[in-house]
Amino acid sequence: MGIVAGFMVPHPPMIVPEVGCGSEESIKETSQSYEYVADMIADIKPDTIVVSSPHSVMYGDYFHISPGSSAKGSFARFDAPEVTFDVKYDAEFVDSLCEIAERNGIPAGTLGEKSAALDHGTMVPLYFIMKKYTDFKLVRIGLSGEPMQEHYRLGMAIKETAENLGRRVCYVASGDLSHKLEEYGPYGFVPEGPLYDERIMDVMGRAAFDELFEFEESFLDKAAECGHRSFVMMAGALDCTAVETKKLSHQDITGVGYGVCTYQNKGVDEERDMLEKWHIRYRNKILNMRKKEDAYVKLARLSLENYIITHEKIAWKNVKRRVLSTGTGSTEMLTAEQLQERDSNSDVHEELTKRRAGAFVSIHKNGALRGCIGTIAPTKDCLAEEIIENAISASTRDPRFSPVRKEELFELEINVDVLGEIEPIASEDELDVIRYGVIVRKGNKQGLLLPNLDGVDTIEEQLSIAKRKAGLEPDEEGCDLYRFEVVRHT
Repeated sequence: MGIVAGFMVPHPPMIVPEVGCGSEESIKETSQSYEYVADMIADIKPDTIVVSSPHSVMYGDYFHISPGSSAKGSFARFDAPEVTFDVKYDAEFVDSLCEIAERNGIPAGTLGEKSAALDHGTMVPLYFIMKKYTDFKLVRIGLSGEPMQEHYRLGMAIKETAENLGRRVCYVASGDLSHKLEEYGPYGFVPEGPLYDERIMDVMGRAAFDELFEFEESFLDKAAECGHRSFVMMAGALDCTAVETKKLSHQDITGVGYGVCTYQNKGVDEERDMLEKWHIRYRNKILNMRKKEDAYVKLARLSLENYIITHEKIAWKNVKRRVLSTGTGSTEMLTAEQLQERDSNSDVHEELTKRRAGAFVSIHKNGALRGCIGTIAPTKDCLAEEIIENAISASTRDPRFSPVRKEELFELEINVDVLGEIEPIASEDELDVIRYGVIVRKGNKQGLLLPNLDGVDTIEEQLSIAKRKAGLEPDEEGCDLYRFEVVRHT
């Protein structure tokens, strides 16, 4: 018993005839694939169906699992109130899953329900399934803003729960693909849209689940997908499982991508530990990056590593020891003599010791921001001191994130931006999102945004974000504008 099969499915309400009123014929291929999925589930006769839906309750740092013994829903908001659902929840499964998640440090549970009604991301799959099979209980799980790796780990917890309880479980990963495939579509077109669809259908068609982690967040945002994390969670539920994969269909008739794939459990395959496979590649990537880091980034890394491990701030003039993360996540302490022997070509550049300038230290983990703090103007005697202090602040004092933990050190990517002269400008026409950062000021409010950031492609976006950081409305007028250049060290 356990996860018997998994299914990647979309959730366009129009596919339901009572909602589509004929327009569902345009995505008939997707409807036929859904019928195939429903037939598979009816043949399997699962005790429990787990659905992960992007339209269930969603939090930035928490996975919501629907509580209670049952739930209802309808397509009333899509002008089809006659299509209703009344399903029983598998409360025992939910309780066990919450316990396993807590034991493994996964932020998941039944708190914070905003609405008990079923969402359309859940009801569309149920519409097809329940025409052919109804003898099951449901588990409904929302996505979160947590990294993709956490979604995979929750999927692993779902697998463990199913096995512990002896349940026959089908996993339904509900999610559309890109919403920006055509100019005539409801969300328009961006080049990343069709690129995402082509790439995700290739990955899911091969069940190459470790490659799901390779999609950068900025790329996902531009493509306007909604199901990626749902697919990752399903991948976790099929961890170390050999699967028979079928790619049934992919359509983009409406400007939104709809993909359907099936995965049938064919036994244990320890080689399909997809999270670990990705971790190995990621560690190798970080190792190669560290070999290429210049003096600025090395100093920032040394500062934050030493502070996280020893709670002491290094003094750049007299480095007694250096802390280096190793591939296993452990650490080694090097004496000054060992450091000099190993890093004889990485002396701090003279500019670091003689120049004064503002600097930002940015930390990323698994492609997502993990901390970023800096100074607009110099506050220390030299640039080296500026970087040392800001590296500590970025790793421990950014209010948006919890402090970096010792076990995370080897996974961090670090950038150092050294700011040039800040100059006032008369209008936004003097800005360039690639070349210039921007400072927006009004009264005692001020917001800054660095240049050349992923996902910030226009001056309008740059100013809007800077204004929000200042606590201003995006359309706020009468602001003073300043620009600056940076030298980015990666």
